Amino acid sequence: MAIDRATFLEIVKDAYSAYYTILPAEEGEEELPLAFRAEYKVRDEQYFFVKSANIWSNEKYEYCFVFSAPSFDAALAEKCMDFSLREMLPKVKPHKQHQYTNCKVILIADSLDDAAVAAVRKKHFSKSYGFLSTEGYTELLAAAVDLSTEKTCANRVGRDLEPFFSKLFALRHEETPDNGK
Repeated sequence: MAIDRATFLEIVKDAYSAYYTILPAEEGEEELPLAFRAEYKVRDEQYFFVKSANIWSNEKYEYCFVFSAPSFDAALAEKCMDFSLREMLPKVKPHKQHQYTNCKVILIADSLDDAAVAAVRKKHFSKSYGFLSTEGYTELLAAAVDLSTEKTCANRVGRDLEPFFSKLFALRHEETPDNGK
């Protein structure tokens, strides 16, 4: 049984709201099916007795763009991923304590064609800042979710998103009554 896209979007939004700041889609964004954005920012540090005796610190950022449409073709998937990178890259501020800033793109569709799946799997973006990445790096994590088959595909860097969506599907099945089956 296929999951309703609006219901699944609410499940994803709820899952991301635990650690991310959820931002609504802005009007007129190149007519792309952007459902919402999410931002994650964290600063870790270790100090010796007092905060002024800082031993190390690092900063991590993630900008997530969730797109939702009845279906995605390769051209629309590429357009969504390129838009996300264009929006995220100006926000990167490399410095000595910057560890990474990642761009996460999630495409949620009732059905995906093979060309869109291939486009998502093939998409790659990586950038290092400073000598030998001493000022951090940026990567694109891309995933596409097919609600009709409940399958997820991702690019190489976004492989961790596949088990995440599998857990969301499993959670949804636990909450749904069997209807006598």
